[in-house]
Amino acid sequence: MDRRIPTFAQLRETFTLRPLENPAAMRLARAQTIAELRAIAKRRTPKGPFDYTDGAAESELGIARARQAFEDIELHPSVLRDVTDVSTGWDVLGAHSRWPLTIAPTGFTRLMHADGEPAGARAAAAYGIPFTLSTMGTTSIEAVRAAAPDARLWMQLYVMRQREHSMALVERAAAAGYDTLMVTVDTPVAGARHRDQRNGMAFPPALTLATFLDAAPKVEWWWNLLTTEPLTFASMSRFDGAVGEMIDAMFDPSLDYGALAEVRAAWPGRFVVKGVQSLDDAKRLADLGVDAITLSNHGGRQLDRAPVPFLLLPEVAREVGKDLEIHLDTGIMSGTDIVAAVALGARTTMVGRAYLYGLMAGGRAGVNRALAILTGEIQRTMRLLGVASLEELGPQHVTQLERLRPRR
Repeated sequence: MDRRIPTFAQLRETFTLRPLENPAAMRLARAQTIAELRAIAKRRTPKGPFDYTDGAAESELGIARARQAFEDIELHPSVLRDVTDVSTGWDVLGAHSRWPLTIAPTGFTRLMHADGEPAGARAAAAYGIPFTLSTMGTTSIEAVRAAAPDARLWMQLYVMRQREHSMALVERAAAAGYDTLMVTVDTPVAGARHRDQRNGMAFPPALTLATFLDAAPKVEWWWNLLTTEPLTFASMSRFDGAVGEMIDAMFDPSLDYGALAEVRAAWPGRFVVKGVQSLDDAKRLADLGVDAITLSNHGGRQLDRAPVPFLLLPEVAREVGKDLEIHLDTGIMSGTDIVAAVALGARTTMVGRAYLYGLMAGGRAGVNRALAILTGEIQRTMRLLGVASLEELGPQHVTQLERLRPRR
């Protein structure tokens, strides 16, 4: 073998030196999946906030089963279809959404990263999708609107024992231009979230020796927390104590269909009920005239072993899909999950943990990366299935494989 010393010109042609990049941008760019963003988030966030996002109730079977249900599908592509151009948007609750994707309401958001809810709202506006602000949010209704004046904003409502306080939030959201109210109905009491209890998760955050030692190496997280506006609930009165204690003390366990109708009457825009977990309740809400229901078991954070929303979806879509929109929540970790949900009858899907993993991994830039991953996967999966628009997706594209089924 003849050898020779390469010239500089040959080396330059063979190897391309990348310009120096921002380390944070490089870290996020390397994440190709939501699971990889989660791994970054875990390294950069103290255990208490991370586990609050990542965890669920009791044995955490509810969230595990929800994710397993998405894994247990078979996709059926059609070939020889022109998918040069793919349309990924359609109307959701009367306005165009560029993707069948909505950022779900999440509490304590600025505890995960100081950029908080404004980062999510701005990223949602950039991607042309709705952002939902939680009653337990850490940025006010008005401040989120000011941070993202062009965003499509929805307001999530927990009905509280002090009904007048809930109604005041409804009025503020309407005045700030939020077009949809989402009432969550699956929290008569708090679920048993054992990770939070073990971590001493409270609000405001309480420091113990263990939590200090865990959080101390997360210098950026501490710096952001200490040099930004003090962390408080923006839409609720101050409460010092554990998360579960707060929910039990403030949320109204007497909420029923009559009370729901009162809230509906006070809201001028579109109306969604989140936390539906049975066909009977879906039918009753359709008769009540709500605009949409969200099939959700609260991300497995309330009643563990509750029905898996994705498995409920086909039957609910067949029975009430012509009467109202069906939105799907819980367990969504990829764009393929989203495409499968749309094929089986969902009009939009809610992502909470996936968005928060991005937020913890890199603030606003991390949320952008999470949405880039999900939307890229949506587009690629549609092309590989041979569909050029959401309208072309249908049950013929997805088979739900049976793992857990009722014993006869």
